[in-house]
Amino acid sequence: MSIPRILGIGNAIVDVFAQADDSFLDLMGIEKGIMQLVERERGETLYGAMEGRHQAPGGSVANTLAGLGNLGLDTSFIGRVRDDALGRFYAQSMEAGGTRFANPPVAGGELPTSRSMIFVSPDGERSMNTYLGISAELGPDDVPDAVAGRAGILFLEGYLYDKPKGKQAFERATDLTQKAGGMAGIALSDPFCADRHRADFQRLVRELDFVIGNEHEWESLYECRLDQALTRAAADCRLVVCTRSGADVVLIRGEERVVVPVRKVKPVDATGAGDLFAAGFLYGIATERDLETAGRMGCVAAAR
Repeated sequence: MSIPRILGIGNAIVDVFAQADDSFLDLMGIEKGIMQLVERERGETLYGAMEGRHQAPGGSVANTLAGLGNLGLDTSFIGRVRDDALGRFYAQSMEAGGTRFANPPVAGGELPTSRSMIFVSPDGERSMNTYLGISAELGPDDVPDAVAGRAGILFLEGYLYDKPKGKQAFERATDLTQKAGGMAGIALSDPFCADRHRADFQRLVRELDFVIGNEHEWESLYECRLDQALTRAAADCRLVVCTRSGADVVLIRGEERVVVPVRKVKPVDATGAGDLFAAGFLYGIATERDLETAGRMGCVAAAR
């Protein structure tokens, strides 16, 4: 069995963590449990308000690749950081974790490396406030032929679709991978993202090889109840994956439908749980496990 190289493309974001209780979130006007985009000034305010902060390389697909790298697979990441302290930290940390960072940090320019201020509540819930910075400028010129053309599995994040250049990078990478015989898939990323790009995402569901989303993202994409949304998705997509925040995971491939039970754990920090589900699931796909086993691998990785 030849295990394929896995390539991800997405926002390269330094995650900055701090503990915070609900009263702090209310004081700062932070909506608990969601990801919201912030402007540079708001980001600087929140960064300054963080006590005992620590940082790690992040971004949705980058988190997935970190998980896959920890599982021993050959991974590469296409992202955009500035040649500043955070950007160098990001690139070096990804390489140290076993994932090739395909693009050198960008010298010059006005936008800094992207960062997400993540406030973790005592119940383990995370509230993310993301300033996109230079990562939002990722475009088709950042996608090397030699990297995308050698990917056995390409994984993309829906957030990338928020900018025209991101769409072009997405489409270029997908074209190179699929023409070379690889699989390409997407994470829907967020209900609001599915809402913003509904027509494009419904087209991608038909064109890509796999799509991963949670129940709220699938409902938003098709503007209907989950059972109806998954019926429509299954008719359009080769492989549909639906996670449900502690409830059973549903996987559909053609006539095959698998329901994988979830063992609930007490969360310490929910940051990246969905991203690590994708890592375990894609590890199963890459190593030619059956659909149920791949789903169980995703659940184990998410819980861990």
